[in-house]
Amino acid sequence: MKLICFGDSVTRGITFVRGRFKIIRENYPALLQRFLGEEDEVINKGVFNDNSDLMVQRLDHDVLEEHPDLVLINVGGNDCNFSWDQVAKLPDSEHVPIVPIDRYLSNIKLMIDRISAAGALPVILSLLPLDPARYYQSLMTHYSHSIGHWIGMCGGIEHWHGMYNRALKEFCKKSGTTLIDVRSAFKRKGDLSELINEDGLHPTAQGYKAFAEIVAGYVPELKKSVMKMHAL
Repeated sequence: MKLICFGDSVTRGITFVRGRFKIIRENYPALLQRFLGEEDEVINKGVFNDNSDLMVQRLDHDVLEEHPDLVLINVGGNDCNFSWDQVAKLPDSEHVPIVPIDRYLSNIKLMIDRISAAGALPVILSLLPLDPARYYQSLMTHYSHSIGHWIGMCGGIEHWHGMYNRALKEFCKKSGTTLIDVRSAFKRKGDLSELINEDGLHPTAQGYKAFAEIVAGYVPELKKSVMKMHAL
């Protein structure tokens, strides 16, 4: 079976060490491949800093033209983020997420519909948890402390991150789309300070292993669903 991991930097395998981003070889798709063995093919189609707008644009080339059986979609962390340079310049103004929530859900629906129409099974992964305190500490090293004023007014990234995740889960429930709640399972894997890097966003090596273990546990049932689809 051919699986495509479609997503942003968490799928690509980005980590953050000593103030710098770097690509980690032991990313979740690579580890998932190891867990599943040679019987299945896992393809990593994660792109750094991607959001759902950009993923829709590359859906044909990166996913549909590969003719997968199963597509694991993980996106949202960049959608609900903000243009922090603009927030720093105008801390008293109103700012909206990079991809507003309605458009985010519309993009998710479009990807699900097109993947399903191509004969593959789309599976949504919930957003991984973040560490808002460390994320804001990281932001403060790049932007003015004036963003703290705006954060206090809007509820902070944890508020938006949680809102998008809840909306995504509700969408999947109403549409009957398969969802893997990696967010809840990830929190049960251990201390988030050991699973999430100093930027507060990207997993550590231990975090990527936990992520892959969670997804691998669902694959046997997902493969049964794919087989049922092909039998129809």
